[in-house]
Amino acid sequence: MKTRRKFDAAFKLEVVRMVRDQQLSVPEVSRTMGIGETAIRRWVHQYEDEINGGSGTGLPLTAEQQRIRELEAEVSRLRSDNDLLKKASAFFARELK
Repeated sequence: MKTRRKFDAAFKLEVVRMVRDQQLSVPEVSRTMGIGETAIRRWVHQYEDEINGGSGTGLPLTAEQQRIRELEAEVSRLRSDNDLLKKASAFFARELK
C-alpha cells in the first residue's frame, strides 16, 4: 500500500512560486520535485483563490489566509461562549425571582 505524502504550507507555497514567479510549467515542476501534476495544479488554484480574497480549499497557503482562518475560529469560539453566558444569565435570573 502506498502511503500518502504530506507537504507543509511553506513547501506548497514554494512550488506555487516556481510555477507562477519563475514561470516553469506544471509538468516541469512535477518532474523536478517528484510531485503529481494534479497536486501542483490544485495548489496553484488554491493560491490564486486565496490572493483574490477567497478562502480556498484545504489548509491555507498564504499567511493572510492562515490568520483569517485563526480569527474565524476565535470568533466562532467567542460566539459560543457568549451564547453560553446568555443562557446562564437567564437561568440565574429566573432562580432569583
